[in-house]
Amino acid sequence: SVRVRALLSGCYVNGTGLMRDDLRSAGLVPLAEPYTALGYTHVGGGGETTSALRLGTTGLNAPVDWVVVEIRSGTTPSQVLATRSALIERDGEVVGVDGYPDLLFNLPAGSYHVALRHRNHLGVMTASPIALGSAGTPLDLTRGSQATWGAGARQTLGADRFGLWSGNVNGDAILKYIGATNDRDPILLIIGGS
Repeated sequence: SVRVRALLSGCYVNGTGLMRDDLRSAGLVPLAEPYTALGYTHVGGGGETTSALRLGTTGLNAPVDWVVVEIRSGTTPSQVLATRSALIERDGEVVGVDGYPDLLFNLPAGSYHVALRHRNHLGVMTASPIALGSAGTPLDLTRGSQATWGAGARQTLGADRFGLWSGNVNGDAILKYIGATNDRDPILLIIGGS
C-alpha cells in the first residue's frame, strides 16, 4: 500500500497552501471514476465509486477531484502493473473512495515506480523505485525532496511546494498554446470564443 500526497496546480491557492474544491461544491465531481469513460485503460482497477456523503465532505478533507495512481515496474517504468482511481483532497492527500489514505494494490511487496495522473494535468512519476509493502509507504510529491522522473516534471508553487502542471486539455501529455493539437482551441470551441 502507498499513501500519496500531491497538489494540482490548476486549483492550488498559494496563500492557503490548499486546493480549491470548486468542482465538488458545484456538484461536478461524479460518484464514479471518470477515467474509464475517457478511454484510460486500468490494470486491476477502474470502476471505483464513492458516495454522496463522501463528496459532501467539506474543509481540509473535501474531495477536489478524481485521480489515478499507477504502480509501475521498478525496472521498466513504462510498464503499468496496477492502477487505482482515488480522490485527491484539498490538503493534497490522495485517498480511497471511503476516505482511507492507504491505497491498496494486489501486488507482492517490492520496489516500484509510483505515478499520479489527473485528467487535465500532466502526470508525475517517482524518479526511482520505492519500496512498497503492507504498511502504507508515504510518498509526498509536493516536496522537492521527492525526486521525480524527467526534468521539470512538476511546477514550483512556492518554497519547497510542487504540483502537477495544469492545462493538458486533450490528454496527449503535452502542453501547447498554438499549433496542431494545442490545448487552447478545444476550450475556445466549447465557450464559443476566439
